[in-house]
Amino acid sequence: MEFNVSKCKVMHFGKGNIRFRYIMDKQALEEVDCEKDLGVNVCQDLKVSVHCREAYSKANRMLGLISRTIKYRNPKSLVSLYKSLVRPQLDYCSTVWHPHFSKDKSFLEKVQHQFTHLFPHLRGLPYEERLHQLGLWSLEERWNRADLLEIFKMVKGIAATPWSVFFHSAEDKITRGQSWKLVKNHCHCNTRLQFFSQRVINRWNNLTEEDICQLASKTALRKEEVTRWTFFKDR
Repeated sequence: MEFNVSKCKVMHFGKGNIRFRYIMDKQALEEVDCEKDLGVNVCQDLKVSVHCREAYSKANRMLGLISRTIKYRNPKSLVSLYKSLVRPQLDYCSTVWHPHFSKDKSFLEKVQHQFTHLFPHLRGLPYEERLHQLGLWSLEERWNRADLLEIFKMVKGIAATPWSVFFHSAEDKITRGQSWKLVKNHCHCNTRLQFFSQRVINRWNNLTEEDICQLASKTALRKEEVTRWTFFKDR
């Protein structure tokens, strides 16, 4: 496989990185602080603010297009357009870049907040009530749901990545709660603490045995049917 040297870049991670210069075909590779990979902006400090700003920009532009062009404000039609055109910009690959800073969460939530203001009869209600009236979840609830869906697909072998790459089963069977608990390793770095393999464990371990049994009974379902389960009902 031939590489296009002009498109190859180098990103250094870690405070103690020696920052070597890399050369390919006698040409020094460009060093960057942030680069997009498969639609997700990866930054040198592993923070997701850059990606959040881009996701907000794309979603906000699409919401503006809907607001300008659709004059018949029927809730069912607008919600359908929002789910098809706007929300995917905020949900795409969220298990990778799930924001953990409050400023990033509230920044992205503004898009959905603005959408609920398109309906005059809902403007006087609190944001949570407007979501309830429209049958929507907050974005953070959807990101948490996506995390749980991903870990279940990995545990059940539906995902391409084996669960053992990220997780270890808890050996202590005396612990209370469900028996599918996973071990949460200790870490000193806040960035590591917010990584998928760390942040999802507490929510997964807090599921009840009944919830896990319901998930276990679905192993015969096809991958595309996972998101239609009652337990993870998409609102």
